Amino acid sequence: MNMEENNQARDQKDQEIIYSRSIKAGKRIYYLDVKRNRKGELYLAITESKKVVNGFDENAQVTYEKHKIFLYREDFEKFEDGINDVMGFIRREEPASENHYEYKSERVDSEYKNEAAESQPSDSSLDFKIDEFEG
Repeated sequence: MNMEENNQARDQKDQEIIYSRSIKAGKRIYYLDVKRNRKGELYLAITESKKVVNGFDENAQVTYEKHKIFLYREDFEKFEDGINDVMGFIRREEPASENHYEYKSERVDSEYKNEAAESQPSDSSLDFKIDEFEG
């Protein structure tokens, strides 16, 4: 393996996602990806992806703006302290509006309905649960 192939293999390993979670929020999606650096240490890559639509109907062009932040383990505590501080400040100074609660409850209801549809109990198990709570 030549030096260029070695660097490509190393870069590919750096891109490998060990653990991931996505957070959908309106036109944005936040990706929280745990990766390994070249030393084998874990770090957090936070990506904000925002959908941008230019034009209308069939002429519309969709692109995505992406912004990344890399957070290394030695900075976790400071970052966590800082984000908790500013989020607490915002919550104290500007309580969530009714729209926020409506959006959150719609999302929770939708997530609950999706989970419930995926794990529909049989009629007999449903009867058993009802009888158990009525007794």
